[in-house]
Amino acid sequence: MRPRSAVAALTVPAVSLLSLSLAGCAESGGTGAPAESPAANVGARPKAAPAAPRTPEEFLARAREAMSGQKGWTFAVKGNEGLASQGQQSTATYTATLRRTQSPVALHSTGTTYAKGLAKPEEVYVVDGTGYVRKGAAGAPWKSGPLSDPKIANVVEDPVAALTAFGSYAREESGGGVSVVKSGGAVELRAEVSSVKLPAVRDRGVVKQAVRELTPTLEQVRAAGVSAPESQILVERVEEVLSLDSATYRIRSHRFRCTFLIPYGGRTMRYSQDVTERTEGVFTRTITLPTGLG
Repeated sequence: MRPRSAVAALTVPAVSLLSLSLAGCAESGGTGAPAESPAANVGARPKAAPAAPRTPEEFLARAREAMSGQKGWTFAVKGNEGLASQGQQSTATYTATLRRTQSPVALHSTGTTYAKGLAKPEEVYVVDGTGYVRKGAAGAPWKSGPLSDPKIANVVEDPVAALTAFGSYAREESGGGVSVVKSGGAVELRAEVSSVKLPAVRDRGVVKQAVRELTPTLEQVRAAGVSAPESQILVERVEEVLSLDSATYRIRSHRFRCTFLIPYGGRTMRYSQDVTERTEGVFTRTITLPTGLG
């Protein structure tokens, strides 16, 4: 889901160059039924309003119904990723506009990664379960693959898919689950883990996603000679928050952030990522692949 490609120089013992993978309510119409006469309603009980949701699963069901009430949605995406050690820090940021349709499910985003003073365009499509990614100017080649491929999944932002992810988190038996926090006009569903060694929470869904985002950087660190055993990596914090409008249950925003501490040679590298998608409005057009793709 988040990281985008950017090369960042970070000088630490045995690590001279690391490639950060910064890339990681429906309204119903008339039914057409004939109107009943007033006499037909004499003594009839009024229909009870649906009970207010209370559990994560109930909120997610309302959100699915609300989001499916429109053909599609537009989201604004902002993210950053960094690796720090010994007072040095390498960072990259990302901004994009994302459009996503419901039926059929399709996605198109256009954005830019900023790193080391350089801006690099990026365009992503998801159609029929396949992701297509182009990094660079219009003439750059496209790469494609199934969403099960981490290299494709890491560049796809899909806040609507978070409804499915949170449903999975809520069903987990390994602890934690999903909490519900009401604040003002919003209801927040939260999945979080903090201050624990990675092996102890490796099977938590939200942590699996964070590890997928961390993996490209870990591979670069290890290739540079740092052992970075998973048993010693500390999950400082992993947090995913789905914010719903308390009146309509539509998604307001989706935020994912994580921080890992990676030990090496008596020191520590700190990897962090923070990405937010905010709902901008309704999208009514159709998403199709450019000529030559698919």
